[in-house]
Amino acid sequence: MREGFVLRSRFQRMKRLLALACLVTASLHAAPRQPNVILIMADDLGYEAIAANGGEAAKTPNLDKLAHEGVRFDACHVQPLCTPTRTALMTGMVNARNYTHFGHMDPAQITFGNLFKQAGYATAVTGKWQLGHDMALPAKWGFDEYCLWQLTRRPSRYKNVGLEVNGKEVDYTEGEYGPDIVNDYALDFITRKKDAPFFLYYPMMLTHAPYDPTPDSPDYVEGSAKKDKEKSGQRFADMVAYMDKLIGKLTVRLDELGLRNDTLLVFLGDNGTGNGTPMKFRGGIILGAKGQTIAQGTHVPLIVNWPGAAKSGHTCDDIIDVTDVLPTICAAARVPIPESLKIDGRSFLPQIRGEQGVERPWRYTWYNPSGGQTAKAEFAHDHRFKLYSDGRFFDLKADPLEKSPLKEDSLDEAAREAQRKLDVAIESFQGVRPEAIAAQGQAFGGEGEEKKKPEAGKKKKAPKQK
Repeated sequence: MREGFVLRSRFQRMKRLLALACLVTASLHAAPRQPNVILIMADDLGYEAIAANGGEAAKTPNLDKLAHEGVRFDACHVQPLCTPTRTALMTGMVNARNYTHFGHMDPAQITFGNLFKQAGYATAVTGKWQLGHDMALPAKWGFDEYCLWQLTRRPSRYKNVGLEVNGKEVDYTEGEYGPDIVNDYALDFITRKKDAPFFLYYPMMLTHAPYDPTPDSPDYVEGSAKKDKEKSGQRFADMVAYMDKLIGKLTVRLDELGLRNDTLLVFLGDNGTGNGTPMKFRGGIILGAKGQTIAQGTHVPLIVNWPGAAKSGHTCDDIIDVTDVLPTICAAARVPIPESLKIDGRSFLPQIRGEQGVERPWRYTWYNPSGGQTAKAEFAHDHRFKLYSDGRFFDLKADPLEKSPLKEDSLDEAAREAQRKLDVAIESFQGVRPEAIAAQGQAFGGEGEEKKKPEAGKKKKAPKQK
C-alpha cells in the first residue's frame, strides 16, 4: 500500500508540473497584447506650425520630442477643409465615394470606431465633432463614450465652452477653457481603461480661429480675437503652444500609468493653417491656405510615436494620404478590415517601423464642401507634379503656389510621363460617386453655418459666407 501511495503522489506531482509547463508554454506563444491607439488631429494646423518641421513661430517641445523619438512624415496631405478630411480619415475612403456636405457624414458609413469596437477595444472620441447633429451618431460609429463640441450645436469652443457629454448638453460659465475640458476627459478615459486595449480618437478644438487668448495668456479673462485683431499672429502661435502643452499632459499620463510602450500615438492636422495666417518657417513666412487646394491648404504635420515599434528619430518623405491612417492603425492593432469595406487607403505601418513599405506613386483628391455630383476641384499629384481634371498641370517644385500652369509644348519627357501617370490616376476614380451620396449635397455657406441648432421640421437657412 505504501508503494501505491508513493506512486500516486508522484503521478499527481507530475500532472501538476505538466500543467504548469503547458501554461508557461502557452504564455510564451500567446499573441502580445494589442496596443492602445491614440489618434490626435489638430484643427487648422499646417505643416509649417510645428518646430520639428522647421516652424519658428511657436514652441512645440512635446511634439518635437514625439517626433525625435518616433517618426516624422514630411509629405502627409489631407483635404483643404475640416469635414471633408474627417470623413476621409474616419472611413479610409476618398471624398468621391462618401462625402455628402459640410458638417455632416452619411450615417451608413463604417468608421475606424466601428472596427476597433468590434475587435474588443474600449472606444472614445473627445474634441470637435462637426459630422451631424444627432446625439446617437458617436455610438452608431463605434464610440462607447464621448465629450464633444459641435455635436448638437455650435456655442463657444474656447472660454465658457458648451459641450455634449454622453448624451447631455453641458455649458460652462466660469471661464473654463474648452480644450482643457476635453483634454481632461481624454486623460480620464485612458486612466479608467488602462487595463485593456483602448482606442481614443481625439480631434482637438485647437488651433482654429477665433484666435483668442489661452489660459497661459496674461489677458485670458478680458482679451478676445474681436478686440485685439492686431494680436492674431501671436495669438495663433500661443494656441499652437497650448495645443502642444495639452499633448504633453497626455503623454505624461501614459508614462504615469505605465502605458507608454503599449500605445501607438498618431498626430496630424486636419487641413492647412487658417487662410492668410502668417507663420515664420525656415527663415521665411508661410501664409496659411485652408480651403485652397495648393499644398499650403493640404500639407499637414504627421508624427507617429510608438516606443519599441516605431523607428526612433526617423524621417520619411513618402507621400501619405489621410485615407491611409485607418488601414495603418488597424494593421498596427491587428484589427481586421472586412473585405466588403473597399477603402482607398494603404497602410504605412512598414514606414513607421523604418522598413521600405510600398510608397504611393500619387495621391488623388475629390474636393467640394457642398458635395453634389461634381467636384469643385479634382486632382492627383506626386512629389513634383500636379494634374487637375480640367487639364491644368503644375511643377510643384518650381511653382508651389500654382500660379503658372505648364504649357503642353514646354513639357520634357519626365513631365509628360508624370502627366500620363496622374491622368490615369484621376481616370481610375471616374464613376465611383454613388447617386445616394451625391443627392445629399447642400450649398456650403461657410463654417459659421452650424452656429444654431436646427429647429425640428424647419429647413436651416445657410448664412452668408464668412
